[in-house]
Amino acid sequence: MNILITDKTEQAVITQLQDAGHQVTFHEMDAATLVKEIAKYDGLMVRSRTKVTADVIDAGAKGNLKVIGRAGIGVDNIDLPTASKHKIKVVNAPTGTTESVAELAFGLMLATARSIAQADHSMKQGLWEKKSFKGVELCGKTLGIIGIGRIGTELGRRAVAFHMKVLAYDKYIQKSPDAKITMVPLEKLLKESDYISLHIPFVKTEGSTLKDAEFETMKDGVTLVNCARGGVVDEQALLKHLNGGKVRAAALDVYAAEPPTFKELVNHPKVICTPHIGASTKEGQLRAGKICAEQMMMVLSGKTPDFWVNKKMMEAA
Repeated sequence: MNILITDKTEQAVITQLQDAGHQVTFHEMDAATLVKEIAKYDGLMVRSRTKVTADVIDAGAKGNLKVIGRAGIGVDNIDLPTASKHKIKVVNAPTGTTESVAELAFGLMLATARSIAQADHSMKQGLWEKKSFKGVELCGKTLGIIGIGRIGTELGRRAVAFHMKVLAYDKYIQKSPDAKITMVPLEKLLKESDYISLHIPFVKTEGSTLKDAEFETMKDGVTLVNCARGGVVDEQALLKHLNGGKVRAAALDVYAAEPPTFKELVNHPKVICTPHIGASTKEGQLRAGKICAEQMMMVLSGKTPDFWVNKKMMEAA
């Protein structure tokens, strides 16, 4: 089979596909070129750069396209309804970067607790503002995790190792994945947590999970970490409660618009920002690429993939 990879990937992933007998083309095409070329290929592997639009999928469906693989978790850059309409399977690699994102989220918790980014910036200005950076400990605090899937669970286990109490809320999961993580209603989590970390998808039709009302419910002095998707937090509400003191600090890896345009939030002295790097580790990217390749090869060999994103949509189409 002919497989096209349009986003940078590791040579080991390309070799994996080639060793299985597939022809692999790596070309970081622009949108117009991809529409012209996609019909030649049986499979398309992307990361986050490439937008697999309806035009791309329609063009692929006129040719040989059978599977689209996302070497990562989120598939918001792939038009799932159009792929489903054409019976093109979409697969991903939800387990590839679990540890990567969980570690960043925990690192951001530590960074906010001790004002690491702000202290570093101060030192680089030639200052010695020791008294300005009195921090707090994570030990003994309560972490509330919204979304207790793979990433949320791994974050919770790391927090337990730091002697934190861990609460979790999940819209779809009622049973705790770990004996030391306690499932609670969202309102209880908001009221009792010193730190809140989100690990949920953003659904446009549902809007933000944390809006002004949810911030009002939170404990005074709460710290917010978001390594999920930008839309799950109402950024205007977050800024309001940072300025009002309800939120002690925030650490953001994702934004409603990327790159972010809400500069007042990004530049806020109580906010630490990173440029959507949650999954960006050598180990995580390699795992995600290999898992995605495995899933694509399962489809191309007529097998049912483990991580078939649009299965229900295809069955309904």
